[in-house]
Amino acid sequence: MVIPLSTPATEGALLVPYPATLDVPHELVEHVAWLLYEHRRARNTRWRKLGCFDQALLTLVHLRKNETFAQLGAGFAISQATAWRYVDEALEVLASWAPGLHEALTGLGEGDHVIVDGTLIPTDRVRADQPYYSQKHKKHGMNVQVIARPDGTPLWFSRATPGRTHDLTSARAHGIVQACLTRQILVLADRAYQGAGATFRTPYYHHSEQPEHYQQFNRDHARLRAPGERAFARLKSWRIMRRARSSTRRVSRTVQAIHVLLTCDYSG
Repeated sequence: MVIPLSTPATEGALLVPYPATLDVPHELVEHVAWLLYEHRRARNTRWRKLGCFDQALLTLVHLRKNETFAQLGAGFAISQATAWRYVDEALEVLASWAPGLHEALTGLGEGDHVIVDGTLIPTDRVRADQPYYSQKHKKHGMNVQVIARPDGTPLWFSRATPGRTHDLTSARAHGIVQACLTRQILVLADRAYQGAGATFRTPYYHHSEQPEHYQQFNRDHARLRAPGERAFARLKSWRIMRRARSSTRRVSRTVQAIHVLLTCDYSG
């Protein structure tokens, strides 16, 4: 496999390929290739220039390295438009395996607890400027919510909403608050979720001025909630999530696709 080397000064010029490796297990590429094979077989797809394995590799390079479609096309000896179509198809296939909210919470109930948090996926500035600008982060992006297990394993990622959306507003809109309340699942969350509902537990404000047992609660809360940061750390280990250059409408599907990659069992 070859991946092209280019700089802003050489965009549009002849790209120079060079040997490279991708930091994902070979088994993961094979797993994605198998999903693509089943998709092609179900649709009785005609011959393609790239086989299922190469299409899977192309998609993982795009997600892992956030390379442009011009770079991808040069590296895999296909056109920029073909690279876009291959990646778009693969994202659709992967995202179709992502669990829905109620499926993700199956088996959880009273006595269980989860961690809910939100993050901003940075994007390029778009024409509809204000809805996507986060005052909290001082940048443009998309708001994504996560429900994670106590160890930080992501159970579910929400669809992406404009970055101006408050975390609590987003959690309510996605049905997280109601779903956890219905199942009596205890939720640990930060102060942005204060007022979410009876099953949400958030830190106390001004804890240093509060009695000792309030301060101890905040310390215990922070310790139990800390693993939830791993869910977004793992999501953003895929470089495309550090700056999404695609359409804002495509961010949700990309997040769902990466969730499937993070949680799939490809051990055989």
